[in-house]
Amino acid sequence: MSPLEILRFALRGLSANKLRSSLTTLGILIGVGAVILLVAVGNGSSEQIKKSIQRLGADSLTVTKSTTGGGGGRGGFGGGGPRGLGGLGGSETGSGQSSGPRTQAHDLTTQDAAALVNASDAPSVKSSSPVVTSQSVTAGYEGTSATINQFVGTTPTYFAAANKTLASGTAFTTADVTAANKTVVLGSTTASDLFGRVSPLGKKIDVGGIRFTVVGVLKATGSSSSSFSDPDSIAIAPLPAVQESLTGYGALDQIIVQAKDSGAVDSAQAEITQILGQRHDIASSGTADFTVSSQASVQSAVSESNKTFTVLLGAVAAISLLVGGIGITNIMLVTVTERTREIGIRKAIGAPRGAILGQFIAEATVLSLIGGVLGVVAGVAGSLFTIVGVKPVLVPSSIVLALAVSVAIGLFFGSYPANRAAKLRPIEALRHE
Repeated sequence: MSPLEILRFALRGLSANKLRSSLTTLGILIGVGAVILLVAVGNGSSEQIKKSIQRLGADSLTVTKSTTGGGGGRGGFGGGGPRGLGGLGGSETGSGQSSGPRTQAHDLTTQDAAALVNASDAPSVKSSSPVVTSQSVTAGYEGTSATINQFVGTTPTYFAAANKTLASGTAFTTADVTAANKTVVLGSTTASDLFGRVSPLGKKIDVGGIRFTVVGVLKATGSSSSSFSDPDSIAIAPLPAVQESLTGYGALDQIIVQAKDSGAVDSAQAEITQILGQRHDIASSGTADFTVSSQASVQSAVSESNKTFTVLLGAVAAISLLVGGIGITNIMLVTVTERTREIGIRKAIGAPRGAILGQFIAEATVLSLIGGVLGVVAGVAGSLFTIVGVKPVLVPSSIVLALAVSVAIGLFFGSYPANRAAKLRPIEALRHE
């Protein structure tokens, strides 16, 4: 028999029981569609996180207190007090790690931030911005209230280091920081929640009973994900003003450092580590009580974890394909049993073993191929929608792999029933009831 005749017999066999064939195809469809869609969701989540990391800037580094270090009591700010911080830019301070006193606590302080912009000790550093953050702060304006995810206290250099761009108004100044003025720059979400379409510039918002004057509004970052904290739900004010009103004069949450350019990030990281290591007397303790991370290192770590996450999602979805393959085996075994007499008659009139084998393998392969193609369509269509706040990003290799696996499943799981049918002896098949 020619391949076309074998295929014709296979299609006729499948059409004899359309509902059963459709349900079997549905199993493969769900498996293939799930693999493509879940891998796309994992990839989309990875891309979304990468974009969030990149918003901080390619030339920025973040200094945080180490969670594995020795730890210490809450650090103060030393004799300088909260005022007189300045912008902590490269040319705005003369305090360096060699001239200032070493801090004995394990917390980050404004003296640490100031030491990082000493031109002789850190020539690769452009600016250093001390940061304190209060989470989930409620702000009000004329009867309207909104929750601000992050209320940040910092210095003017933070805007460039953290890649924050103004849409309207201006940023606060070094003079505002020195005087602890209650001025604030709002994120686009916060401004919209409090003021709607009215310009917020010059208006006062109430935060914990303290009035802050809005001087600027940030450009939207473009993220609308509901599964992650909205980066536009933010307010940025002078560091002393936030400390007086919200956080108190404790340790810094982090220091955002901007290198002179993206090529100087590695040297800046080494300089920061050396300066803070000396100030915190790491040589005697033997353990660093701070962590310096660049966006490249963070992004690399996130990429690795997301690859694992995506593989896990794909593996879970692949179980559906396996279940679909078992369904094909089950249906084909039932089909062989139902058509035992037909197989006996065909073999009795001279049908070769290869024709019987080919027909049943062709039936299983057609079922899995149709299911695979429909699964690809379903997976691609599903990726056009946002799922739990994540915009899926299709991975072409997952489409090819899922379709190839579906066909392979048809061949593999259809082989046993087909081989069983081909081995039937004509006399025994004819006697079957």
